[in-house]
Amino acid sequence: MTGLKKCGLSIVILAAATAGLLGQDPPPAKPAPAKAAAADTPRIDKEAGTFKDGKRGDVPEGAAEMVTPAVERSVRTGLDWLVKQQAPDGSFGSGTYRGNLAVTSLAGLAFMANGSSPGRGPYGAPIERALSFIMENVQPGGFIAVRGESTHGPMYSHGFATLFLAECYGMTRRADIREKVEKAVRLIVDCQNPEGGWRYQPQPRDADTSVTICQINALRAARNAGIFVPKETVEKCIKYVRECQNPDGGFRYMTQGGASQFPRSAAGVVALQSAGIYDSKEIDLGIKYLKQFMPNGPGANQNAGGGNGGQRSSHYFYGQYYAAQAMWLRGGDDWNQWYPSVRDELISKQTTQGYWSDHVCNEYGTAMAAIVLQVPNNFLPIFQR
Repeated sequence: MTGLKKCGLSIVILAAATAGLLGQDPPPAKPAPAKAAAADTPRIDKEAGTFKDGKRGDVPEGAAEMVTPAVERSVRTGLDWLVKQQAPDGSFGSGTYRGNLAVTSLAGLAFMANGSSPGRGPYGAPIERALSFIMENVQPGGFIAVRGESTHGPMYSHGFATLFLAECYGMTRRADIREKVEKAVRLIVDCQNPEGGWRYQPQPRDADTSVTICQINALRAARNAGIFVPKETVEKCIKYVRECQNPDGGFRYMTQGGASQFPRSAAGVVALQSAGIYDSKEIDLGIKYLKQFMPNGPGANQNAGGGNGGQRSSHYFYGQYYAAQAMWLRGGDDWNQWYPSVRDELISKQTTQGYWSDHVCNEYGTAMAAIVLQVPNNFLPIFQR
């Protein structure tokens, strides 16, 4: 594990048929692995399970029309700029985030949100190169990290990289990807802390809402692709996230107390949705809190990473990335009002060169913006309805 303490990697990655609120307990033994199905013949393992079924229902009416020609031009320009930034080893990122696993994974997801998949479609080649870079950095113990390099919160990178791998596996059914996803999932499961969350290091110590959403979203994507995730992991996560919610509907950074803020509150709502909670008082309160920060909306709060304050928050794109997911899964008027507002704001913030600027790095800002703008495409499995 590259010098990092192992987290008791004792959970065997099994699969279990989906049933009930959070699924079933795992079967007593793991069957012989099945031969990978063809890429165009999706296969969900008979044993897969643990989460409540994903959000079902038709794509919100009028969603396709929201992706205007201006959005298509903006996305195409942004993705074409992003392609040119890919390093020879397949990674993305610049400055202190050069070769960053999270940035690379988000760039890959941005291309996939356009309808491409590894080796297929207009952006199939850069996705495949990014995938190879991520897979090369899956350590024997399942931790996804670049050996010998410092990272900005290693479990952030691990969570986003696991999400990307799971989405790639769901689209390709490649056995080599599945093996990596299983290892990465096992590490996440074993590193959950007693409260039910995760933090920066792959160790079951403290936890915060920001890192926690990265892990539960990755687990959700893995489950969607047919990888088993223990129901206890999901249940503990739900309990932890609920304990982080403030009376105003927003979420604090940790359970010990603190003010609500837009970026982590958007993440908190998505954490619950990823765990299968779609209709509850926590979701209702969370959505109500987020709506205060609708870009350019009435009563928009200018100081918390949403609304007219735009990029005053250092976590602007992070907040919009999760808020778009929260509203998409929410649907109805909440989505119909939110998307056009953030869509127009993002288009207005794009540079003439095609990228979106962010303090992390421009590759990160561009990938995040492109993902948000393409949510109505409904191509990424993690967003699909």
